[in-house]
Amino acid sequence: MKRYSCVRMVVFAGLSTGSCLFAQLPGPPNWTVGPLKLSGLLDVYGNYTPNHPASRTLPFRNFDIRTDGLSLNMGKFTVEHDPAPVGFKLDFGFGRAFDLFNFQDHASGFDSLRYLPQAYLSLRPANGKGLQIDIGKFYTSAGAELTETHLGWNYSRGLLYTNGPYYHFGVRAAKPVNSRWTAGVQLVNGWNNVEDTNAGKTVGLTSALSLGKLSWLVNYYGGSEPVPEANGMRHFVDQVVTFNPTEKIQTYLNIDYGHQRLAGDGNRAQWAAVGAAARFQLSTNWAVSPRLEYFKDSDGFITGTPQGLKAFTFTVERKWQEGLIARTEYRHDWSSHPIFERGATLNARKHGDTFVIGMVAFFGSKP
Repeated sequence: MKRYSCVRMVVFAGLSTGSCLFAQLPGPPNWTVGPLKLSGLLDVYGNYTPNHPASRTLPFRNFDIRTDGLSLNMGKFTVEHDPAPVGFKLDFGFGRAFDLFNFQDHASGFDSLRYLPQAYLSLRPANGKGLQIDIGKFYTSAGAELTETHLGWNYSRGLLYTNGPYYHFGVRAAKPVNSRWTAGVQLVNGWNNVEDTNAGKTVGLTSALSLGKLSWLVNYYGGSEPVPEANGMRHFVDQVVTFNPTEKIQTYLNIDYGHQRLAGDGNRAQWAAVGAAARFQLSTNWAVSPRLEYFKDSDGFITGTPQGLKAFTFTVERKWQEGLIARTEYRHDWSSHPIFERGATLNARKHGDTFVIGMVAFFGSKP
């Protein structure tokens, strides 16, 4: 999945849980109606690939999945009230992104949930010394990238975002331990589902340490996550290290590791990934952002094929005016196995190139 322009660990309004990762994007003045804050965005793109897949879809992409044409990525409208001591956040979303974002719930018959990316109540006790508790559906704390395009550096989300959790339903709490460290705990139904699929629960532990230009964020999710081929415990550890040497240069390193106990023989599937990215602010209106990732799915549990999957992305951003940005992006994905579709032929190539032009308009307070 408040989060402002920072890493995903920054999930609570008013809680400073780590140094800011993503560049601050100035926007129009906040829209308010009494105590309520209003915000929104509209995100569209055109995607082209020389492979010209007959399905017109791209593998291992979550939002910009459609190719060779124009598409609506997402539209979102948010109403929120800061907890003082009680508040809430309610997101209304539509577009291809939220169909995919809520795919597991949607496939299970919860069709309307794709229109609610987030919906939670917040409590910040007056004597809680920074403690905040949220209850409902909220973005995951794992990962370096955010759900909304304009809050990140690249147009497409990377392999680590695509193959990790998107959101959870349950309760979470976080509290500053001191001026540099914030810790949190979560009790949720699982990954990417509002209603639980079993009687077990998933526990999340979050930590964010800020050391000025350097920050270290660690997230752990562990619990029973039953799927057709697995019925045991799933453990997932996500780490993000950010280093921002100047206001115009920002970097991050994201490392993931997970494993799940399989049904039957008791073996476990494992996966590991690493991603690194940087953002260089060339001028007030121009920025460039390279990203390089490697995702090792030894057992094919996450991607469906035992493989080593890599991706290189290069994005050029132009801010046209306050609240309107455009991004042009080249991305090269390649795998140890031929898993890319070319024309009407499935599994024809080990690599695929894409070219994207996207535009995002946003208003009000940042999501």
